[in-house]
Amino acid sequence: MKIVVFAGGVGTRLWPLSRNNSPKQFGKLIGDQSTLQQTISRLTPEFKPEDIYIATGIQYKEVVMEQLSFIPPQNFIFEPTRRDVGPAIGLSSFILDKQFPDEPIAILWSDHLVKNEMDFRHVLRLAEKQIKDEEAKFVFIGQHARFANQNLGWIELGDKVEGQDEDMLYNFKRLCYRPKLEDAEHFFKSDKYVWNLGYFVTTPEFLTSLFTKYVPEMASELAKVQDVYGSEQYEEVLAEVYPRLEKISFDDAILVKLVPDGLQVISVDLGWSDVGAWDALKEALASHQEENVTHGNVLTEDSVDSLLFNYSKKLCIGIDLEEMIVIETDDVLLVCPKNSVPKIKKFVESLTGTPHEHLA
Repeated sequence: MKIVVFAGGVGTRLWPLSRNNSPKQFGKLIGDQSTLQQTISRLTPEFKPEDIYIATGIQYKEVVMEQLSFIPPQNFIFEPTRRDVGPAIGLSSFILDKQFPDEPIAILWSDHLVKNEMDFRHVLRLAEKQIKDEEAKFVFIGQHARFANQNLGWIELGDKVEGQDEDMLYNFKRLCYRPKLEDAEHFFKSDKYVWNLGYFVTTPEFLTSLFTKYVPEMASELAKVQDVYGSEQYEEVLAEVYPRLEKISFDDAILVKLVPDGLQVISVDLGWSDVGAWDALKEALASHQEENVTHGNVLTEDSVDSLLFNYSKKLCIGIDLEEMIVIETDDVLLVCPKNSVPKIKKFVESLTGTPHEHLA
């Protein structure tokens, strides 16, 4: 099986650690490795480096190849400009379709936390088996929900897949992307829904067929790139074609249009979290809600349910804090309540054109 790990996002909600020139997946958010390096480390006990591909923006070429120097150079897929996740997955799928059309391919992301690593590798192999045995054309990996999350997609499970020893395999029924609060609360109370992690296993041939069916104009353009992949014309054609592609998410381009036939879901607890925002990171790392989560040189007194991350050499002290976020870097100090985290992205965008633009 081939694996494509996507590492092209900016991660504005984790500002000021994550910035345009140094996105979160390349920084040491948790521990001594970047989240990108941690993602690859979860894979390499089971999968060979030559079977792992990295998709990211050309502006991150130097840092990503330095952090993953053991990945073959030809396995890096560089997007010449940012066009959202739909075109990014499309580019990788058309490139791999030229080389391994019928081989299972897993699509993964570089900025997630996965605590149950052995289970993670197991479900990847299970999904691979379903594809190889032609039991399914497309297999989602879904996380058991921990709360009524409105920021994720949810998958409704159909019947259990018959004839399988695994009790985690279900038929796919439908996808609900970023539901209303009342719907998310209903999903959470039901045992028929799981979080959609954006992880799935299929074949490049089937994936490109979905692009051809649902976004034919994009597929036609990507086919031009596919035709010259591996030749001297590749970078020139890619630079011409890719900026023309529609900016669209993969969910809107493909997933919400899928019909259930041939689709399956693995329902599992991976200890997964999308650490795309400071409040999400707090939820992922705390053993209970009242617990403080700290990083770096930090002291707290009479504080609860707060996250204090200090990436500077100074001592950071929090007294009488409740539900607060404190992030300190060498050039920025961010302090806000947990429920104000969604405002961070808009604030960072507002720095454009100001004397502080270089901090964005």
